[in-house]
Amino acid sequence: MSHLTPPRQLPDGDGDVNPDADGDTPPGESSADTEPSGPTSPARPTRPGWFGWRRKFPRVGEGVRIGTTVLAAVLVLVALLIPNRLDRLTLESFFRIPVEAVFLAAVLLVLPAKPRRITAVVTGAFVGLSAILKCVDMGFYQTLARPFDLVFDWVLLSDAADFLKDSFGRTGELLAVIGVIVLAVAVLVVSALAMVRLAEVLARHRPVAVRSTLVLGVAWIICFTLGVQYGGVTVATKGYTQYLANRVQYVRDGLGDAEVFKKQLPVDAFANTPSDQLLTGLRGKDVMLTFIESYGRVAIDDPSMAPEIDKTLAEGNARLKSAGFAARSGWLRSPVTGAGSWLAHSTFLSGLWVKNQQRYRTLTTSDRATLTSYFQKTGAWRTVGIVPGVRKSWPEGKYFGLDHIYDSTHLGYQGPYFSWTPVPDQFSLEAFQKLEHGKKNRDPIMAEIILASSHNPWSPIAHMIDWKDLGDGKVFYKIKKEGTNPTEVWKSAKRVRTEYRKAIQYSLDSLTQWMQRYGDDNTVLVFLGDHQPVPTVTGGTANRDVPITIVARDPKVLAKVSDWGWTEGLKPAANAPEWGMNKFRDRFLTAYGPQSG
Repeated sequence: MSHLTPPRQLPDGDGDVNPDADGDTPPGESSADTEPSGPTSPARPTRPGWFGWRRKFPRVGEGVRIGTTVLAAVLVLVALLIPNRLDRLTLESFFRIPVEAVFLAAVLLVLPAKPRRITAVVTGAFVGLSAILKCVDMGFYQTLARPFDLVFDWVLLSDAADFLKDSFGRTGELLAVIGVIVLAVAVLVVSALAMVRLAEVLARHRPVAVRSTLVLGVAWIICFTLGVQYGGVTVATKGYTQYLANRVQYVRDGLGDAEVFKKQLPVDAFANTPSDQLLTGLRGKDVMLTFIESYGRVAIDDPSMAPEIDKTLAEGNARLKSAGFAARSGWLRSPVTGAGSWLAHSTFLSGLWVKNQQRYRTLTTSDRATLTSYFQKTGAWRTVGIVPGVRKSWPEGKYFGLDHIYDSTHLGYQGPYFSWTPVPDQFSLEAFQKLEHGKKNRDPIMAEIILASSHNPWSPIAHMIDWKDLGDGKVFYKIKKEGTNPTEVWKSAKRVRTEYRKAIQYSLDSLTQWMQRYGDDNTVLVFLGDHQPVPTVTGGTANRDVPITIVARDPKVLAKVSDWGWTEGLKPAANAPEWGMNKFRDRFLTAYGPQSG
């Protein structure tokens, strides 16, 4: 007879030696799924519970076990049910039956121990990963009114890191990046552990789990068939599956988009036009192609902003008229909203729909001519870029056909940043006057000017001062100190909208005052918004229209676009023509050449 005695078995949850979950061998599984014990393999002594406390406090241990299981279930259900948009995040959206949970429970119930654990770990990590992606989508919807693009948007993460560095310094950027990485890893690990926990509970209580799964499955079918709703949302949902399907389709479309765009690149109606026939209707004129950051249709149409913007446009129009200028305005539809200005700029200049970073890179490494490079091609203009928002190397500038580029470090500005904005618009325009436009005995200029003061977060913002007092920009230190704090502003959507409106007014005043002060018979100004502002300002509208205006003193300039149907003045009418932003280049080149005079 053996002198070895099997170790005493402890109650479930109080430190038993069986390695499966909380102690019991799941019904229907053989002992082969567990570690052997007995005379041939002596059981290893173990401490009861976590350092013995579960034996000492059995009720607390039972509560912890149940609480952990409930938390695991809640975590998985939240990950499956949470939408990827903040405007769809409601309490009712979490009181639904996800078909994916029913299906997953059925799969875990039929699998043996080892495959069950592997499936639980992989599935849990995947659900956690999708939850992270949904959270990223929320941020993108709040800024770009679209989800994160798994093919094209990775480059934007480096831009986000640069934004953190500019806002909080190198240390703040590093801490934020480390925090995000740690949080992401934690979500993946916790979601995997939660799924393993639930899988083990299902296995231990197989009869009850099978019945419950069948009941939930039948309930889902009935609710789905009848379209049962609660609080405006459907009770039976397959939203997670649909979300994944949309994601897969989004990726497939993105991967195929490169070939589509490459076929569009060489199609150019003006590629073979002789240089002496290009832009003949503007010869001898100084042409300013000017973008106002985030100047979208909402600024003109929204009732909470329209009165003040209308007043600014009316005053600007009167200011221009007093200087002998006239204007015509219409609408363009931008390829982006909320952000992505460079995509809008390249769409406007290239005549192609540049909707993502891959298209932008393909475009800027091609020989596709842009509106600015056609000006350069004629040899009749000196082409310059005034880009105060550029703070580092911008090699793409050469692609756009600019003879010289003035970034934020080459405008002579010695004043403070206004949040993201390196140089206030009024100073940028005055610098253009001193560096290029105001020179005597010069060639005509074509300038691409990208104003930055109306860039998010619109706080603090500069205000107009006497042009003679601009100096080197140090006067703006006092103006910035008098401005608003972005942290406080962004606590209220109403205050954000107010600051946005003030920023647009400042940009418009800067432009119209510059034209009144420095414009002449040979000055032609084309100014437009690049995209609508973020959804916090637009209210989530899908409209992507931006205003565009042509200003000139020479009546012949506006006569050449008289058949466009644009509205007289700086404010386009609600029913003014709306074109895709990619259509402007060819219409502009057609209107001003090839022709005589």
